[in-house]
Amino acid sequence: MKIYQGVDEFKKIPKAVVTTGTFDGVHLGHQNILNLVNTIADSNKSETVLITFFPHPRTVLFPDHELKLINTVDENINLLQSHNIDHLIFQKFDIEFSRITALEYIRDILFQKIGLKDLVIGYNHHFGRNREGSIGNLKEYAELYDFKIHEVDAYILNDNSVSSTKIRNAINNGDFELANNYLGYTFHLSGRVIKGNGIGKNLGFPTANLKVNNRNKIIPKNGVYAVNIKYENNNYDGMLNIGTRPTFQKDFFSIEVHLFNFNKIIYDETITIEFVKRIRNEKKFESVEKLKHQLSLDKIASLNILS
Repeated sequence: MKIYQGVDEFKKIPKAVVTTGTFDGVHLGHQNILNLVNTIADSNKSETVLITFFPHPRTVLFPDHELKLINTVDENINLLQSHNIDHLIFQKFDIEFSRITALEYIRDILFQKIGLKDLVIGYNHHFGRNREGSIGNLKEYAELYDFKIHEVDAYILNDNSVSSTKIRNAINNGDFELANNYLGYTFHLSGRVIKGNGIGKNLGFPTANLKVNNRNKIIPKNGVYAVNIKYENNNYDGMLNIGTRPTFQKDFFSIEVHLFNFNKIIYDETITIEFVKRIRNEKKFESVEKLKHQLSLDKIASLNILS
């Protein structure tokens, strides 16, 4: 997969099968679109082009609204690469770009710069200034510029349509059975292990404290989770706490993971956490002994879930 920083880096190709959007999460609905893109390209002996936007358009158009994303740019690149996209274009999205009309977007970018022959879009796709472009506009432009439109219906799972917004809400609520079902894979976050204050070790449950460097990455709600951990191409079971450790009257936020059957020191190493299921809320315990007892129960619950 070739990656471009903007359409101006791209060299026009004769027959491009194009899809465009933010693709946050590359969930089942997105995967359905990508499957059709590849099917058309295979039948036409064409090349596939995905145009996405950075930063996310909503953060530019509504700067006062903080939007956390399901995946980082690197995570999305890895996912899109696994779906055999030939060309991935990251188009800078700013106020100037947001003022491009629907006609200019189709004519000047997709047709003249990319080489559009087939356009695959989701069921609710709008484009151009103020989202003025619709499927009706596209049909007009398709006749003018000789390309085909392929509209993909909403992806329905258990009588509900799959969307990035619903997945973000599920992650915010700690509902990983729903989030992971909609994603088609396990939600994960990566970070660098930093030195903590040794509380977990003193309790008999040593933890790796995680620093997530990407401030736009969505973090699940506070609580205890059963998780899988990837480190140096190995997989480990574990349990993770997100929160402020209220039993010890610490008011700073932390993400701490206890890896089962693991005794290495891994400061400054990068690990990836896969969220399987939320076990309970974070709470303040009356004593350290009661907390240790609860941690033992959490480990049993995690092992049962992960088995």
